[in-house]
Amino acid sequence: MANVLNPETESTTLNTELELPTLDPATELEQPLPESTSNRTADIENASAEPTMSLDADVTPVGQAAEPKAQPQTTAEYAPAAESEPATESDVVAASAKVPVAKTAPARTEPSGPEPGDDFSAALAAFEREQAAEAAAVEAYGDKIVSGTVIKQTDKHLVVDVGLKSEGLVPLEQVVDHTGAVKFNPGDVLDVVIEREEPEGGYLVSYERAARLRVWDSIEKAANDKTPVTGTVVGRVKGGLTVDIGIKAFLPGSQLEVRPVRNLDAYLGQQIQVRVIKLNKKRGNVVVSRKELLEEEQTAKRDATMEHLFEGAVRTGTVKNLTDYGAFVDLGGIDGLLHITDMSWGRLTHPRDLVNVGDEIQVKVLKFDKEKQRVSLGFKQLTPDPWLDAAERYPAGAKVHGRILSVTDYGAFVELEQGIEGLVHLSEMTWSKRLKHPSKLVKPGDEVDTVVLSVNPADRRISLGMKQLMENPWENLTDKYPTGAIIEGRVRNLTDFGAFIEIEDGIDGLVHVSNLSWTKRVKHPSEIVKKGEKVKAVVLGVEPQNRRLSLGIKQLQPDVWETFFATHRVGDVVHGKVLRTAQFGAFVEIAEGVEGLCHISEAGEEPGGGHAKLEQGMEHDFKIIKINVEEKKVGLSLRAVGHEASRAQVENYKAETHKHPVSSSTTTLGDLINWRKTEQK
Repeated sequence: MANVLNPETESTTLNTELELPTLDPATELEQPLPESTSNRTADIENASAEPTMSLDADVTPVGQAAEPKAQPQTTAEYAPAAESEPATESDVVAASAKVPVAKTAPARTEPSGPEPGDDFSAALAAFEREQAAEAAAVEAYGDKIVSGTVIKQTDKHLVVDVGLKSEGLVPLEQVVDHTGAVKFNPGDVLDVVIEREEPEGGYLVSYERAARLRVWDSIEKAANDKTPVTGTVVGRVKGGLTVDIGIKAFLPGSQLEVRPVRNLDAYLGQQIQVRVIKLNKKRGNVVVSRKELLEEEQTAKRDATMEHLFEGAVRTGTVKNLTDYGAFVDLGGIDGLLHITDMSWGRLTHPRDLVNVGDEIQVKVLKFDKEKQRVSLGFKQLTPDPWLDAAERYPAGAKVHGRILSVTDYGAFVELEQGIEGLVHLSEMTWSKRLKHPSKLVKPGDEVDTVVLSVNPADRRISLGMKQLMENPWENLTDKYPTGAIIEGRVRNLTDFGAFIEIEDGIDGLVHVSNLSWTKRVKHPSEIVKKGEKVKAVVLGVEPQNRRLSLGIKQLQPDVWETFFATHRVGDVVHGKVLRTAQFGAFVEIAEGVEGLCHISEAGEEPGGGHAKLEQGMEHDFKIIKINVEEKKVGLSLRAVGHEASRAQVENYKAETHKHPVSSSTTTLGDLINWRKTEQK
């Protein structure tokens, strides 16, 4: 037989456990019953029918109504106000009983028999009660920190036992260090805050939120007092870095250094001091700055430095940056410019040749503008100018030792001492003219011996020579190669005016185009010799002081002009062949290798008038009308040969007329022409 509930005793018990208000039957019975209420009513009826079933806290006693309360939807609604006291264990138990219960009608005093589906309704009601109790327990935790034991690790979460029916899930990104390694292993205990139940099962718990709750008070105090906090750079995010100061704070890239930083990854893993400049406890956002601390430190140093800064002061600074025109030196909160011209008494191609970033050097204050905070520094001014007595220490002719600093197209600069450099010109490096670039002989860093040629302290220049330490091959060249000597060498180079023949290392002789052939008018040496060809030549002259050697090739052959001039005089008639013509006349070969010029005015006249034309290949007799032995020129005339022939013919005609007199004593030109025709037949 089913037990019947005692309204008085059961109502008192339920009211005590559930703290539910008493229902007003007159009003509440008019309200429709929710499905959950029907289930709970069925549970009460089943409890009346079965004495072994225990009462549940969700049962609504007769005459009482549940206190309506909306189910929390977000983590923020679970959490109590920031100023509220932490929840205790009794609060959790009480909260678990404060489950929203729908309004129901008064329970029936006499139970009815079981209906179909009562078992399913009871199970559903039990599940709902369990879920509601679990949700109430989670809500009761709020921002309370609970300890959990690590069970295992998955791809996305760290599974933690937090004492609830399901495990807690900590996102892996909350429990990794800057290298990406998880900081906890199975069995480790860590503090977390329960946030919500996940739809797919388990509870989302936050390790970061628990950490924030632990350190939030200290962070708020540091932010209010503007005191620095120490943190470790643990990650790189868009726009900046993540710094662990107990909780993860955002450090914008613009707040990392006083000057912009390009490589933020270089700070990963470093421990730095920062200042909290912005925080939002509700969202859990913290923004920090390192730049503010550095600027304050720099300002303090600058103020202290400027008190002892004046023109002429010698200060110690650190090289911060290098440019093409100088170096910036940190004097202690204020930077000064050390221009490249004030670095060394000598010549520098770049400031890095003297200093590097990070070097600690002594400098002298040359100029100081306190209002604009501009400082000009000098390094060479700390030592005397070495050029003041350079002429006494490096007299002309002195042999000096130095180091090649740089090589240019025109020579090499040699450092004799700090601030003193000399130039070895390309022409002073070797006696040979074949050296095209100094790099073929020396390179930067080489140690060389040189001779001082001249010193100009005003222009800060020293001319040096290297070939002066070698034997001059031109000094004894006259004895070695006297005039008229026949030498053999290789054609090294060809130019428009001649060919250079190398007769030994560093000694080249020139064969001018005029000394290539006696007879041929040479326009380019390539008509006679080829580059690289071995040839013989005659030494025509040596000039050691000018390093010149004159050679000749045609001198190896007899001079046909001398032979011609020895056997011919003006007035001689020679037979010649027209080689080439020009507007002013024709060049005629009158002997092998000997040419003469027949000017157009000496070519004769055509029968119809005008000068006769000489064509290439024609052969004629020419009369020599001019000879120039020095210039080797011969003037020819074809017309003069024609006149000589006419006079001879007249004389022959006269002789014939004396033998055979004609009727008339008068001889006409027509008679002479007819006579010539008769003679030619």
